[in-house]
Amino acid sequence: MIQTLQFSNFYSFRDDAEVSFEVGRQPAASQYDLSYADGSRGNKVLAVVGANGSGKTQFLKPLAFLSWFVADSFLNTEPKVRIPFRPHALSPEEPTCFELSFELDEEHYRYRLEINQHHVLHESLHLKTSRLYSYVFVREREEEGYTVKQKGFGFRSTQARQVRGNVSLLAAAHMHDVPLATSMVEYFRGFSYNLQVTGRAHYDHARLLNSALFFQDHPAMHRRASDLLCRLDLGLEDVELEEVEISGGGEHDVEGPLYMPMGIHRSAAGSFRLPFLDESSGTQSAYVLLHRILPVLEHGGIAVIDELDNDLHPHMLEAFLDLFRFEHSNPHQAQLIFSCHTSEVFNLLAKHQVYLVEKRDLDSEAWRLDDMVGLRADDNLYAKYQSGALGAVPEI
Repeated sequence: MIQTLQFSNFYSFRDDAEVSFEVGRQPAASQYDLSYADGSRGNKVLAVVGANGSGKTQFLKPLAFLSWFVADSFLNTEPKVRIPFRPHALSPEEPTCFELSFELDEEHYRYRLEINQHHVLHESLHLKTSRLYSYVFVREREEEGYTVKQKGFGFRSTQARQVRGNVSLLAAAHMHDVPLATSMVEYFRGFSYNLQVTGRAHYDHARLLNSALFFQDHPAMHRRASDLLCRLDLGLEDVELEEVEISGGGEHDVEGPLYMPMGIHRSAAGSFRLPFLDESSGTQSAYVLLHRILPVLEHGGIAVIDELDNDLHPHMLEAFLDLFRFEHSNPHQAQLIFSCHTSEVFNLLAKHQVYLVEKRDLDSEAWRLDDMVGLRADDNLYAKYQSGALGAVPEI
């Protein structure tokens, strides 16, 4: 479970920014609370709201980037390829920094990363042993190469120093069967997101087929997805998967069978089957969204979803938040952070669960509503946001 993330010089955020899932002592207990091993409270759900172009997507990207970098950079990066991110356009030579505090197997860890587009400058993992953190490993770039010090990490020193500069030491150690590194990689692979280097991964038919292929391999999750879609008033009685052949190659030119979700529609007048390509864009988007969310609910982890409300009626937002809210649907205390343009989110969440993002003088900044002086827990957040009193609205 994530506690906090600090980052700087990342896309439109030049100065220090923080994403905090921590809940202080003042907010009343709610079903959106989760419990950390030390007894403190955290949020299951955070919303990110702001005008177009303010930096909402960039505020979510650090979690997606860290997930990829820790889990997959060793296998998916060529030796001289740039690390796939961008620093702030006005600080291209300055390092980009991340610090993630999280809980894994009831232990508290802190992962630090400092990079430029060519090299890791610093990478370290610390474990909380009392009130303080002790290092597991520290990797530093120097003129002649890398130095690595470690304490019980178990990665051979000669191999650790030779890890190339554009990949994570954790990713490399996992490939050398270091047990803690494998646990870390599995943890970061538990992040599910719809983001890529250029921004949100927009819906297309290939994503629908990929989701269907996933659900074909996970029938219990497909049953759950079908039940949820049928409850969302989409006119569906059931959803079945049907093997199909798609000619023409291109983005669908894959080995093995492909599957098409088929919407089952019934009424007193009769019934029919409709391929999901002929269903509404909202129905298709909801199906792909459940592919991102249900594995996190099933196994634990975090879902990072840009524009959760895309193609969805505002009333459907609450149904997706409820999946994380209740213990029976979220037994492993999975977390969700999402951006949206739906103002109704202010009626669904408390002030310590909502971040606002705004861009001023080419720099994005973000703040949580409970950091605003004078804002009360019982204030009408929806009305204040709509009136512009909270900021983070377009000036039209």
